[in-house]
Amino acid sequence: MDKSLDGWLSGFLGVLIFSGSLPATRLAVADFDPVFLTLARAAIAGLCAGGLLILFRQARPAKRDLFSLLIVSLGVIIGFPLLTALALQHVTSAHSMIFVGLLPLSTAIFGVLRGGERPRPIFWLFSGIGSACVAGFAFFQGGAGSLVGDGFMLAAIIVCGLGYAEGAALSRRLGGWQVISWALVLSLPFMATAALLLQPADWSRIGTPALWSLVYVSLFSMLIGFVFWYRGLALGGIAGVGQLQLLQPFFGLTLAATLLGETVAWPMVAVTGVVVLCVAGAKRFAR
Repeated sequence: MDKSLDGWLSGFLGVLIFSGSLPATRLAVADFDPVFLTLARAAIAGLCAGGLLILFRQARPAKRDLFSLLIVSLGVIIGFPLLTALALQHVTSAHSMIFVGLLPLSTAIFGVLRGGERPRPIFWLFSGIGSACVAGFAFFQGGAGSLVGDGFMLAAIIVCGLGYAEGAALSRRLGGWQVISWALVLSLPFMATAALLLQPADWSRIGTPALWSLVYVSLFSMLIGFVFWYRGLALGGIAGVGQLQLLQPFFGLTLAATLLGETVAWPMVAVTGVVVLCVAGAKRFAR
C-alpha cells in the first residue's frame, strides 16, 4: 500500500478512536472521581506501553528529548484527560464536542510557536471567527452549557494542542507510536502510585458502563488511538493528516446521540460546521 494512503487510513482510524473519548469519559465520571480516572487511564496505558517498548526492544530516548516528552505527558496524558473529565461533570459530551472542533487550530497555533512558521494574515482571520463562534455558542447555550465546564474545555483544548504539536515534532526523531509510549512510561511511576492511593473505597458501587468506559479510555484513547494517529502523521504528513481532526466533532456528536441518548440540536451541529470550516481555512493558510 502507498505510504501516503496508509498514513491517511491510520490517521482516520486514530480520529475514530479519539471520537469515542468524550462520550466514554462522560459515562466513566458518573461513578469515578475525575482525578482517579485521569490517573488510572494513564497508569493502565503506561503499563501496556512499557510492555510494547520492551517487546520491540526500543532504544531509550536521548536526554534532549526528555523535556519534549514531559510536555507531551502534561498535555495529552494528564492535562487533557483531567480537564475534560472535570468539564464533563458540568456539560454533556455533545456540548463538549463543539470545543473539540478547535483542537486542530490549537495544534496549528502551537505548531507555529514551536516551529517558527509565519502564517498569512488570513489565517488569524479564520482563527478569530472560529473562536468567536465557539465563545458565542457557549455563552448563549444556556442550560446545556456551564461557565465552569466551558472553561475546563477551553483549557483542555489549549494543553492538548500543545501536546499534539510537541509530539508531532518529536515523532520525526523517535517514531510515531514510540512518542506516546515513552511519554506514558515517563509519567507511569507517579500516575500508578497516585491511582492506587486514590482508588474507590468500594469497587462494588462502580457500574459496568463506567468500568468498560475506563477500559476504553485507557487502552484506546490513551494508547491505541495514538499509535494510529502518530503513525498516520509520520507516513502521510503532519499538515495533511492533521486535518482529519476536523471530522472528530461530527463523529463525537453521532456517538453522543446514539450511545448516550443526548440531544444534538441543530444549532450545535451548525456551530460545529462553522468551526470546521474556519479551522480548515486557517490550516490552508498556515504557510
